[in-house]
Amino acid sequence: MLNPNDKVQQLRQAFSAEPSPRHPADEPVIQGNESSVREKVIDALKTVYDPEIPVNIYDLGLIYGIAIDEQNRVRITMTLTAPGCPVAGQIVAEVERKVESIDEVKSADVELVFEPPWTKDRMTEAALLELGLI
Repeated sequence: MLNPNDKVQQLRQAFSAEPSPRHPADEPVIQGNESSVREKVIDALKTVYDPEIPVNIYDLGLIYGIAIDEQNRVRITMTLTAPGCPVAGQIVAEVERKVESIDEVKSADVELVFEPPWTKDRMTEAALLELGLI
């Protein structure tokens, strides 16, 4: 029997039920400063994990947008795999803390959204492989 709290099993079940191709439009929107700050922000995001899923939030496709202004203030738009995620506050705080720890970043602000809803189609191929979905 499937444990309803096992997110990896839920993802596997959803993937087998509705396979669909990834679209380039599903990639996070990155606006603003195109310097190495952007790469450092992405690297920082790749160190944040939902405690129930062994894949980082960037590869899971939870990052919808990254905007960096001229003063290196970073605004991140992200979602969660489910609106009722019990660790939502922890994940958002960790994202802000890790991005703000980048020397060049003046501040980080995270906007948590649920529209459009997250789907497994936003996951990178590496995430799908890690979870045994392909």
